[in-house]
Amino acid sequence: MNQKSAELTTPVRNFSVQLSPTPRGARLARLLAAEQLRSWGLPQDPARQLVAELAANAAEHGRVPGRDFRLTLYVVGDFLRIEVTDTRGERLPCPQAPAPDAESGRGLLLVEALAHRWGVVEGRFPRKTVWAELSCTATEYTP
Repeated sequence: MNQKSAELTTPVRNFSVQLSPTPRGARLARLLAAEQLRSWGLPQDPARQLVAELAANAAEHGRVPGRDFRLTLYVVGDFLRIEVTDTRGERLPCPQAPAPDAESGRGLLLVEALAHRWGVVEGRFPRKTVWAELSCTATEYTP
């Protein structure tokens, strides 16, 4: 019997790093993601803003002392998936309209506005992964 295997016509790329759930870790997530996107020849924006918001949320709301968060980037074809996994699985994100004079609380509203789609996956307790996807085109996409 002769069977053909499914083949991807474009490369699959991924990057993953574990970071401390602190403002410094969130900043490093944004910087590392920007550098990785640059090395892949992909546009940095709005992906950089999405990473910044998701990582800041992991550092602020997903923080558990002694437990890191993970940033993962996947590129398959023309889609970029950004995932941030933290260890506060019992605290699922929910976009809310902040008070007009509030200085914070707009992060998920920005994620909704910038991403083509986003969501949350409950992982093996106590983890959760907040993800966002972008359709993007490469400027220098070389395998």
